Amino acid sequence: MIEKITEVEYKRRYVIGLDTGCNTGFAIWDRQEQMLIECYSVMIHQAFELVLKYRHECFVRVEDARLRKYITGGREKLQGAGSIKRDAKIWEDFLTDKNIPFEMVAPKNNRTKLSAEAFKKLTGFKGKTNEHARDAAMLVFGFNKNI
Repeated sequence: MIEKITEVEYKRRYVIGLDTGCNTGFAIWDRQEQMLIECYSVMIHQAFELVLKYRHECFVRVEDARLRKYITGGREKLQGAGSIKRDAKIWEDFLTDKNIPFEMVAPKNNRTKLSAEAFKKLTGFKGKTNEHARDAAMLVFGFNKNI
């Protein structure tokens, strides 16, 4: 489900990207400065606190595994996919309850699995990252369109 975004909400300075999972990828794109200012992974409860910190200045994009059309792999992969889907629902409920504008993004609509080197070259971000952080960053990198 994609929340309707109003013009007032769209003028928010920051766009936060979240890659759900045990290690929640967290990234912030500063629309004014046109750069990534945060890119790392945290535990889910820490990500909630970070989003609340920016709640009046942000728009959030969450990778939503529920929108994935297929899952390959064995039983363990299916269980992991189930927990990631549950996390997407938790984020959707949290953002709705806190009245923070957001959109849920299908995994196929995000460029993922970039190597650290390719990510650094593409984004110019100099900090240390992991796969989850890079996936979150790609949800928001260059995000500037009107919706």
